[in-house]
Amino acid sequence: MTIESALLPVEDLVAAVDSFLAASPAARAWDVETAFDWAAADAGRLSEGQRSAVQFVTLIEDHLPGYFDVYQRSFPVDDTVDLPTFIHNRELHHFTVRWALEEDTHSRALARYQEASGMADRSALRGELAVEGQKSFELPYTHPVQYFAYALVQEKATQMYYHQLRDVVDDPVLGAVLTRLSRDEARHFSFMADVVTRYLRTQGDDAVEPIREVIAGFRMPLADTLRGYWRWALRIADVADYDHTAAYDHLIKVIDRAVDARTDRVDELADFVAQCRTLG
Repeated sequence: MTIESALLPVEDLVAAVDSFLAASPAARAWDVETAFDWAAADAGRLSEGQRSAVQFVTLIEDHLPGYFDVYQRSFPVDDTVDLPTFIHNRELHHFTVRWALEEDTHSRALARYQEASGMADRSALRGELAVEGQKSFELPYTHPVQYFAYALVQEKATQMYYHQLRDVVDDPVLGAVLTRLSRDEARHFSFMADVVTRYLRTQGDDAVEPIREVIAGFRMPLADTLRGYWRWALRIADVADYDHTAAYDHLIKVIDRAVDARTDRVDELADFVAQCRTLG
């Protein structure tokens, strides 16, 4: 099955995009330069582990160009696709450009915090981020629901970590940054959950195996390219509870709400996700 042949009906996608944009009015937007009192940022109030956590999530967020490029290549808006596919992808583009802008803002905010708080020299940090940013990022999926299922888990896991890290840090400036990031990630998760729900409702069992494949092979961004990723991830888990499988509980809730008449395959998917959560 090709991505084009399994796309969500365009009216369903439009409804999801419209809902996201309605929840993201310009009045809620924030600006890196003016939203925080950068002069008061003080990394001296952080533990070594908390500083490491900030460095880690900055690397993850800064990989946005590679992450965004996956969606651009998978849902192209050019003459390589037929007109109905272009219409679908153009509607999705309304979301992805807003999503990319917000994620890029997260990257800039975290890098700005490192600079303003005394954690890093701006030029040196730029070089460090570039080393990882140049590395290729791929999501080798064949069904469109997989991109949204992957992002559903990734966005929820990130949102939960920002929320939990905020609760343990002693620098109010960093706390304010993490609050903003967590709120944005919660909206991104809601969009992905909406789209996955619509896939399950419109495609039923046909969407089950693709979602199962995502969970079976799930890796957070940079997990396969960042040197020492797993050791670093374990370290920051000691700072604030970091466990991406905690987001699986939210995927199970999406599955539970998605279909009125449960089939054996849908039940098996929910059981499989729950088992992966237990094993994680």
